Amino acid sequence: MYILIMILLISLLVLVHELGHFCVAKMFKFKIDRFGFGLPFGPVLWEKKIGDVTYCIHAFLLGGYVAFPDDDPDSPLAEDDPGRFKNKPLLQRALVIAAGVTANAILAIVIVIGVALFTQGIPTNNHKIFIKELTKEIPNARLAGFLPGDRILTVNNIEIKSFMEFNKILQANKSNNGYVSDENYENQLQNIIKANSELYTKLGFNLNNIDLKNFENIVVPSSTIIKVPIPKPLPALIPDLEDPFSSPIVLPESAKLTSYELNLKKAIINGKFAGNGETTFGDLARSTADGKHLLTIGVERDSKIVNINVSPNTDGYIGFKPKVEDIYEPTTNTQQTLVGSYNYLYKNTYYMVLGLYKIFTGQVNVKDLHGIVAITKVGGDIIKDKGMRDGWLLTALISIDLAIVNLLPIPALDGGHLLFLFIESLRGRPVEEKYQEAISKYGFLFLIGLMLLIVFNDIIGLVTSKF
Repeated sequence: MYILIMILLISLLVLVHELGHFCVAKMFKFKIDRFGFGLPFGPVLWEKKIGDVTYCIHAFLLGGYVAFPDDDPDSPLAEDDPGRFKNKPLLQRALVIAAGVTANAILAIVIVIGVALFTQGIPTNNHKIFIKELTKEIPNARLAGFLPGDRILTVNNIEIKSFMEFNKILQANKSNNGYVSDENYENQLQNIIKANSELYTKLGFNLNNIDLKNFENIVVPSSTIIKVPIPKPLPALIPDLEDPFSSPIVLPESAKLTSYELNLKKAIINGKFAGNGETTFGDLARSTADGKHLLTIGVERDSKIVNINVSPNTDGYIGFKPKVEDIYEPTTNTQQTLVGSYNYLYKNTYYMVLGLYKIFTGQVNVKDLHGIVAITKVGGDIIKDKGMRDGWLLTALISIDLAIVNLLPIPALDGGHLLFLFIESLRGRPVEEKYQEAISKYGFLFLIGLMLLIVFNDIIGLVTSKF
């Protein structure tokens, strides 16, 4: 039921997009053969010709189109007819093409303002995070002293504004995450020296004057048992909390343990390592220096602030089920409504543009790209769990995203058509039709390939319960 509602909402966005093209084309008296709602294949549910235009509804929603005579090589309309798309002034053609994304942008604004007016509040993307219950499987939070009902306020004196920020810090501080800073490495090397002081004295080292740079390259004697202590909890690592697309990994790739060091770590049994005549003291220190990270989490409990020290496990969890509440900006008057709606749209639009930039620059893994299947599933869950207010707001954001993506200068998208018109304005004549067709064909193939990849990611996400 909820997924069906989400499908209808997304279909509304497509319909509005195509109506944008249609209405502006009609305003400038373009000839239009057909206006279709739905994907142009499969059964036709309804069809009727009104005036010169045939209107139809296809069985497969989530699509739509406006068909001009120019799209049909067998059209009886004369090539020099003033109603043909190609014979209209360049500005009018550009306005028709841009009308779709404009309609989506206007719809998003109307939806957000409407939600703000009727509900008298708009989400700020910030949250109140409470501990709903402690888990038995991961005892870290329970042993540290957290209690159900605690509200998380800070981590290491940094104010936590959203669940995304809190989760990102936890992921950045996984225990034994395989990344070692120079400082942690030197500390662990000193720990190993202290734990094996008698051995080093026998080997002729002066423990009061050990040069770490020289000592790290010394090979552990064969069959010699070395004590390898567990390092003390490491300082917290704080990732970039402003950028939702940035990795939680703080340390550079050069700080990552090598496969040799990871295997060496497994060879340490009960805190002891048997020398093999190859491994250096530096190898031992580096392979065991990633340890746990200590977080100091400030919670509100009975109107008091309590600071609790805890370390996430190897998966970045501390062992509780959260209760996350949205923080809303009040919109009880006209000024608050307009300001709140603007803030909401501006912030989320900025994140969308930033996300696209990171996708095209390779900063976002293609495995993280998702599309209509994921949106429908997530949207249905949001409507089910939070109601239609959040469903409408998600629809507004999808509408903005649809507008932004369609403006990309990729052939077969609105942005690609606008690019051809821009080139025409510079050249003083259109790009030759054979070149337009060839470029558009490859652009279409690119989009099909991208769509298949995204659908594959969506299916994998559903199977693995990613969303």
